This record gives sequence, C-alpha cells and structure tokens, in this order.
Amino acid sequence: MASEEKKTQGPAKQAKSAVKKADTKKVGFFKRIGKWFREMKSELKKVIWPTPKQTFNNTVIALVVMLVSAIVIWGFDSLAQTAVSALISIAG
Repeated sequence: MASEEKKTQGPAKQAKSAVKKADTKKVGFFKRIGKWFREMKSELKKVIWPTPKQTFNNTVIALVVMLVSAIVIWGFDSLAQTAVSALISIAG
C-alpha cells in the first residue's frame, strides 16, 4: 500500500515543483508595473459607474444619516453631562 501511494504521488510532486519553478521566475520591475496598469485599466472598464441622480441620492442619504447620528450622540452627551453634574452636586 505504501509503495503504491509513493508511485502515485511521485509525478504529482514533480509537476508541482515544476509549476513552482515557473512561478518563481522573476519579471522585471517595469514589466510588472506595466502589467499592473493594464490589469487596472481592464478592471476599470468593468466598473458600472453611478448616474448623477444615484450619486445625488446617495449623498443625501449619507448626509441624513450623519445628521441623525450627530443628534443621537449630542443627546447622549447631554444626558451624560446632566448625570455627572447631578452626581457632583450630590457628592460635593
């Protein structure tokens, strides 16, 4: 059994090591930069850019969420300030 496993794994290990050797081949710096820009351009062509109306709607939603968050934080801060002032007046 053990000898059969070694026989079946032998060529697979050799193939993997050949792939690793091919992958480790160093490409020049400027070729890598050029490849990166080509791939980036290719990916940017796939992007679905939002319409001006979608951008406006998303901006309005973001501003409303920030305003509501600011009001909630302000409310908690005022409540905490009142609680701390009450504790100080009781203790002091």
